Amino acid sequence: MRTYRNRTAVLVSAATAALALSLTACGGDDGGTKSAGPTDRTASAASSTSTTPVARSGDKEQGGETQSGGEGAAEQSGGKSQGQGAPQQGGGQGESAQSGSGTKAAKAGTPLCTAKGLKITAERQDGPPYTHLTLSAKNTSGASCEMKEYPHIHFLDNARGIVPPVAKSKPASPVVLEPGQSAYVAVRMSEGGRKENTETVKEFTVTLKANGGGMAVVKSPVAEGLSVNPQKWATGYWTTELRNGADEF
Repeated sequence: MRTYRNRTAVLVSAATAALALSLTACGGDDGGTKSAGPTDRTASAASSTSTTPVARSGDKEQGGETQSGGEGAAEQSGGKSQGQGAPQQGGGQGESAQSGSGTKAAKAGTPLCTAKGLKITAERQDGPPYTHLTLSAKNTSGASCEMKEYPHIHFLDNARGIVPPVAKSKPASPVVLEPGQSAYVAVRMSEGGRKENTETVKEFTVTLKANGGGMAVVKSPVAEGLSVNPQKWATGYWTTELRNGADEF
């Protein structure tokens, strides 16, 4: 019986010691856990602290983007300004266009010169031989008018055709005559050769076909008449003054 009790006591003591050790271990674990808790919190706080600057840095970057966005806004604002400026410029262009169209309208509204409102005369150019003629058309209508293209000149009968135009003589801008102003045309009658086959005319007709018609009969500036060669004659375009090069042919 004593042996059994001693064994029981030993077992109880061992169990108690084991329980104490277990409790100690658990207490250590709890302590460790508790000590680890602040560490984790510190780490978490540190992580939060380190995250916060990143977030702030991100905010700064976002701020940078916002600034960039601000630049975009400025650009948009600039775009709006330009947009607002564009209508003004567009308005200016519109005004210019309207002004230009007004000018065009004014030009378009300028009546065409008619044979009745013009005094057309002829004069020989330097010679002899007299190979060229200058036609002048003075505006006697009392109002501005426009001369278009070239005169349709018939030196001989209609079957012989009109004097053909020289393309390089065509002016770049419309020819508008003020009252009393004249338009001019250079006309080649012949080449002035001795053996050249020419015909003499004492008057000829000038038709303003491009101006809607109307014909004027022009007399020779000299009593003996003008020598013309249907194979060589040519005419320039109406212009306010005869030009070097363009009206030399």
